[in-house]
Amino acid sequence: MKPQIKGQQLVALFLVGVLLFNYPLLFLFSAERMIWGIPILYIFIFVAWAVLIALITMIIEYYK
Repeated sequence: MKPQIKGQQLVALFLVGVLLFNYPLLFLFSAERMIWGIPILYIFIFVAWAVLIALITMIIEYYK
């Protein structure tokens, strides 16, 4: 495939990351609820971060 598609996918993933870590969405998870003693906001941040890193890795490795 074309390298241009790789760049477009990475830009799209960047925009998804901006939306995930923007105030309105983070506010939804800022409740004082906990899962296994961990605030749900922390779980959301670290899971979203890990998923973004995994998707970036998949895109970069696919186009090598």
